[in-house]
Amino acid sequence: MDTERSFTLLILCSPSGAGKTTLAHAVQKLEPKLDFSVSHTTRAPRSGEVDGRDYYFNSKTDMLARIERGEFAEWAWVHGNLYGTSHQEIRRCRAQGASGVIFDIDVQGARQLRALYPSEALSVFVLPPSAAILRARLEGRGSEDEASLKRRLGVAAAELGHYQSFDYVLVNDQVDEAAATLHALVVAGRHQQSRMRMRAEALLDELRTLQQDD
Repeated sequence: MDTERSFTLLILCSPSGAGKTTLAHAVQKLEPKLDFSVSHTTRAPRSGEVDGRDYYFNSKTDMLARIERGEFAEWAWVHGNLYGTSHQEIRRCRAQGASGVIFDIDVQGARQLRALYPSEALSVFVLPPSAAILRARLEGRGSEDEASLKRRLGVAAAELGHYQSFDYVLVNDQVDEAAATLHALVVAGRHQQSRMRMRAEALLDELRTLQQDD
């Protein structure tokens, strides 16, 4: 397979407050042909959100029917609402010539995508520099009381327990440095043996043909 045509499903997961969304935007600046996956959700649009740009907003009935028909590559219940990525969204990005798709999802979605697209998925678990910095970032949002802050930290600990199932673990300390490392992982991933097998086998066939001609 030609690496220039290789398509990457870049899966980013992290505890809330680790900065994976900021990191995703930073790596896209380094490779603009990496597209963002637009998820479906049953939650109501927030102020300023646009259907088809921020999310595809669906009714619960409609989304459950789509799930039943197998239209989603990954989906999960999150805080009482459904979220998911359709196969059609991945096909859209592929058809538009993107080099890959960035997924900002949870560990449930990551597990599903890796199972469905084992040769194209590249999963990265993003860590905050420390627990203290994670707490400070959550406190800095100004939307958490002490009880909800403790709940979020508990969820963060539970999510962190899944880091071993990811291909790479990346500490997001300085965003620019972390984005450069993440981009390097994407580029290196295109040269994995499993992705280059067709290219190597084609070259072997050409060499065998040349030997026979001689």
